[in-house]
Amino acid sequence: MTQRGYYAITAKIAVYGVRGCSGRGSIQPFRCWNQMTALGIGPEARRRLSAPRIAEIVADELRRQIIDGELADGDLLPRQEVLVEQFNVSLVSLREALRILETEGLVSVRRGNRGGAIVHAPAKTSAAYMLGLLLQSESVVVADLGTAILELEPACAALAAQRTDRADTIVPELKEINNAMETHLEDGPEFTEIGRRFHDSIVHGCGNKTIIAVVGTLETLWTSHEQQWADESAAKGTYPSLTKRRAVLNTHIKMAEMIEAGDVERARRIAARHLSDTQSHVLAAGPDQRIYAVSPQALGRPRDNRHL
Repeated sequence: MTQRGYYAITAKIAVYGVRGCSGRGSIQPFRCWNQMTALGIGPEARRRLSAPRIAEIVADELRRQIIDGELADGDLLPRQEVLVEQFNVSLVSLREALRILETEGLVSVRRGNRGGAIVHAPAKTSAAYMLGLLLQSESVVVADLGTAILELEPACAALAAQRTDRADTIVPELKEINNAMETHLEDGPEFTEIGRRFHDSIVHGCGNKTIIAVVGTLETLWTSHEQQWADESAAKGTYPSLTKRRAVLNTHIKMAEMIEAGDVERARRIAARHLSDTQSHVLAAGPDQRIYAVSPQALGRPRDNRHL
């Protein structure tokens, strides 16, 4: 782990009479006001708390540090024995706290001699995985997900066209992606992967943080299904022809032009029509395809190994 972040153990659990530590950015990680506990939990309160409850408190504090940026993406947490001393908790409670954070996708724990817990900043892949698990448990079909995106992404295109700074932000990005798509017209799966970046950029280009988080999560979930379709159809020789690929690229170019021109309604209409056309390929295998959740770890693998 880097030198910043974990030194500030300032969990504010007022009910237990938090004493606090040395504060953000301190270089005295263990010099708390009271060595009794880094979390400010007194002996009497500790006796009343179960190990799972203590684990939740430790997880809360580490989660806060990750979200606040005190622990950066890619940081390596200290060894478990160091954390046990720092938080003044049992090894059982600490490991349970790490399991909680691992389930949330905020850390990944490596075992073995070179093991440790690596920090992961909140990401849409983690949110998409949890949403995917929920939808998969309810047997939701991919077409249902497609319908949601068909309603929401055109609104993102319209918002992007309204941005006063679009010429300097979203438009150059869309043009760059379109150029990359043209370069990879011959490679179907790569063409699809770059094309999904175009749609991600449309969502991110809307400028609304809440919409970006919500719709971006849906897009990530859809992308895993579309990419699997692209890989499988290319392997079978059924991937859409070069003519159809050029038509997709031309639509992307037209959409970028409408956003650049600030033509809100045409950007919305083109996006809706384009999504309807492209989704038909993914959904052609049948209307009963169920959503499946793909873990963030799987999404990070090379494309050919994602569905293993």
